[in-house]
Amino acid sequence: MNIDEALKSITDHFGSRVLKVSRRSVKRAYIDIYPKDVVDIVRYMFKDMAFRFNIASAVDDFDGLEILYHFSYDTSGFVISVRALLKDKSDPHIDTITEVTRSAWWIEREIHELFGIEFDGNKDLRPLLLPDDWPSGVYPLRKNFVVPKRDSRKE
Repeated sequence: MNIDEALKSITDHFGSRVLKVSRRSVKRAYIDIYPKDVVDIVRYMFKDMAFRFNIASAVDDFDGLEILYHFSYDTSGFVISVRALLKDKSDPHIDTITEVTRSAWWIEREIHELFGIEFDGNKDLRPLLLPDDWPSGVYPLRKNFVVPKRDSRKE
């Protein structure tokens, strides 16, 4: 299967649930979706099409928080990223994909901690990277981040 066949399979299967397909190169594409469709589309790519989940990433965009799930099709060497925009920055939620692939658990924890995105259904979103005394509700990878004042006596 090549990248065009993969994109056609996904768009044929999900129809209007695929908002946009962007080709960046011969081996790289993005599929924009609604956040509510992430589990179904990820499951189809991972289970039915034999894609491998690489990693997820997040971006604080002007219009909201964007989450991207990066998948590779190793036999052909291309990558398709599934992208969802969470428009409510004050309370961003998306369903976890850990029920599809357990390998997403760690990166969902990281994104939760650094961006404040709630992965509904992920049973373990405890802090992973930041110091134990990091203030609740302060997300260092958001555009509005201001370095919090810390009690220097504890250091």
